[in-house]
Amino acid sequence: MTYTVLQQPPTTPSAAVDRNPPGGSGTRRRLIARLHGSLIRLPAWISVTLIVALTLGIGWLDYLTGWEISLFVIYAAPLLLAVWLGQRPLAFFLAGASGAVWWLANKDSHPYHTTWGYNSAMISRVVYFFAVVLGASAVRARQVADEERIKALEELRQLQGEIVTVAEREQQRIGRDLHDGLCQQLAAISCAVRALADDLRDENDQAFVDATKIEEALQQSGLEARDLARGIFPVHVDQSGLAVSLAGLARTTETLTGVSVSFVEYAGSVALTPAASMHVYRIAQEAMANAVRHSGGDRIEVSLMHTPRGLSLKITDNGRGMPPRSTSRPQGLGLRTMRYRASILGAELSLSPGPGGGTVLSCLVPKSPPHQPQ
Repeated sequence: MTYTVLQQPPTTPSAAVDRNPPGGSGTRRRLIARLHGSLIRLPAWISVTLIVALTLGIGWLDYLTGWEISLFVIYAAPLLLAVWLGQRPLAFFLAGASGAVWWLANKDSHPYHTTWGYNSAMISRVVYFFAVVLGASAVRARQVADEERIKALEELRQLQGEIVTVAEREQQRIGRDLHDGLCQQLAAISCAVRALADDLRDENDQAFVDATKIEEALQQSGLEARDLARGIFPVHVDQSGLAVSLAGLARTTETLTGVSVSFVEYAGSVALTPAASMHVYRIAQEAMANAVRHSGGDRIEVSLMHTPRGLSLKITDNGRGMPPRSTSRPQGLGLRTMRYRASILGAELSLSPGPGGGTVLSCLVPKSPPHQPQ
């Protein structure tokens, strides 16, 4: 296993993307949601009274301004408010009532010479009011469906996060059990065999040789168990130790599998929380395990590079390459887990064929993830 630290290669600066510009649509949506929540919590009789009073108030203003200033478009305001607050039957009732209010407000100032002409104008207004209610109802239904879909996605994301957290804790428990249990037992047995070998040194040459071989095998097994425990539960994955942990993972993978693994770190610094560093470590761990199991190659290259856009992790193998895409073949659990971890970091994860064959997995973690785990 080779661990190399290189100077940062020249890169082309890229413009940073402001994911949450101040005063953006996210702020407006939050204000609208807060206003809607305040109104929807009002008792039904208060909201109905408010909507009816608003309709009568518009009719009164329409009466005061006369025919010269038409306010019939404004009658849509209480209709929209009724639909928005979930009072759809009231909105349809007010669509007809607003026509009557408009008729009463303008009956003394309208320019029509016949009653039929004025009544026809009222009917056209009523049709407009019903069209407003129908259109607003359709928009509101779509909005409610979107809210439910977003809520379901948030719950799914939370569930996925809990599953990943439980799996992480279980891995940590197994790693601690290996390190504190099995490794210590192997070390104790090795010491006992060493003492037995010392006792047999002058009595039985063959028995001494056998005891020495058993001791060496126990020591090798202890080293492999310790490396395995460190791979499962890396204790030094933090802001300053991610590269060291990845180097240890590369060394452990090479020891346990026999595949040649090289690790290259380009000098630089990107601030990651310990939890974010752990996600990057797990992505690299899963990618290397997939390369060992499925690629059929004998060489893996791991690189950690700090770019103007953020932290770039690449795992390249010299195996048989990516299988043909199939719409009926679902993604494996490992790939789905990697994509989920990347989404937590706001990172870009991609799989592509290598330039000389094999597969390249790339993960780019932005400098300021929108929701970097703590």
